[in-house]
Formats: sequence, structure tokens, C-alpha cells
Amino acid sequence: MTFDANLIKAICFDIDGTLSDTDDLWIQKILPFVLPFKHIFPKMEPERLTRRLIMNLETPGNYLYYLLDRLGWDAFAGRIYMWINRSVLHPKKKRFLMVPGAKQAVITLGQHYPLAVVSSRDHAGTVNFLNTFEIHPHFRAIATSQTCYYTKPFPDPVLWAAAQLGVDPCHCLMVGDTVVDIKAGKAAGAQTVGVLCGFGEEEELRSAGADLIIDSPLELLSRLPFPTGQVETQMDTGSPQ
Repeated sequence: MTFDANLIKAICFDIDGTLSDTDDLWIQKILPFVLPFKHIFPKMEPERLTRRLIMNLETPGNYLYYLLDRLGWDAFAGRIYMWINRSVLHPKKKRFLMVPGAKQAVITLGQHYPLAVVSSRDHAGTVNFLNTFEIHPHFRAIATSQTCYYTKPFPDPVLWAAAQLGVDPCHCLMVGDTVVDIKAGKAAGAQTVGVLCGFGEEEELRSAGADLIIDSPLELLSRLPFPTGQVETQMDTGSPQ
């Protein structure tokens, strides 16, 4: 399908790697463990090696979540995960980063299109991120891993979000950085945009059927029509206010 911006009446955003600069946070966490082994790959920078490791782990991680979802065990696994966080691990205040320009994209697009979140995060973590950057009010619907019986790559959360926004799925745009985002959007009948600011690579996003591939959500401001007039953009730093 060729990307047709004139058909778009609503936009669904993934969080991790799309609005949240999750990959950089993971690199910061994992890099200290990779540095002692950098001599094994002397031609590859440690940061690049760490990013490659995360990307290679992401696909089996997504399929594990998919399998749990398919078997109906995702809710049980989620409860176990939350229990471990509460009872075993020492609770820590979550640190969030935002993809540069993503906040401005959300604010501007929200003035012209109804917006929804379609994320595989838990509800509390999703809301926490949105509140941290004061963008929660710009979203009319929030679909998380706990919203539908099946989550991405199933189409269910995209279909649910479209229904909440009162828009036919074929007039929705699913924006995400991974193959599961693209597959979920395509399965729902929506158009899809792959962003390169997260974990996904252009080749795999294109192979999954992305209708458009851009560097970051900010680029949507130059790709979508704004019937009310000229859109002015202002880059944000990606740091909480």
C-alpha cells in the first residue's frame, strides 16, 4: 500500500522507541557489562555493539510476549513481573527520556488529529511516562498491555483505539519503531509508519510492510496535511519539564 496522508483521520503512537528514548536508556544500563568484552569485537564501537545486542534480543523477546499472549498467560506473567518488582527488587524511581522533537510532534498533531497510545507497556508505566512529559491530555485513548485480551502484534489494541476515537481503522495511522507495531497496524487495516529513532531497522520495518519510514515522529509534521494552516515546529530537548 502506498502511503496516503489524505486518508489519515487519527494517529496511534507506540511508546518505547517511538516517543520514549528507551534504546538509549538500555544502552546506558548495559554498556558497563559490555565494555570488558570489547576486545572480542575490536572493529566495533562498544556503543554500537551494545545497540546490536539489544536489537538482537528484542525480536525473541517480542515473540515470547506474543506466545504468552496467544496462550492467554500474559496477564499472569504481568502479575508475576509486578510482584517481583514490588517484593523482590528494591523499587526505584523510573527514569524517562523522550525522543527529541517527539513532544512537539504530539502537541502539534493533537491540535489537528485525535491521538491514541498503543503500547505494550503496563498501564501504570504508560501513564507515568505521559505525565512525566505532560502529554497525557493530548491522548484521547490509551491502549496498554492490559487493555485487550491480545496485544501487539495482534490488531486488537489498534482496533480498540480506533473505536475509542470514533474513526474507521483504515483512516488510522499506527506509528512505531518495531516490526510488531507495523504488523499490528497492518492487521487492523491501518496505515503504518516506521520510525528509526528506536530499536527497529529500515530493512526489517520495510519488510514488515511499513507504508512510510521516517527518522522520528517530528517528521510527521512535514508529512501530514494541516488544513487549518501553517505548522510551526520547535525542537524540544527530550528532557522532562
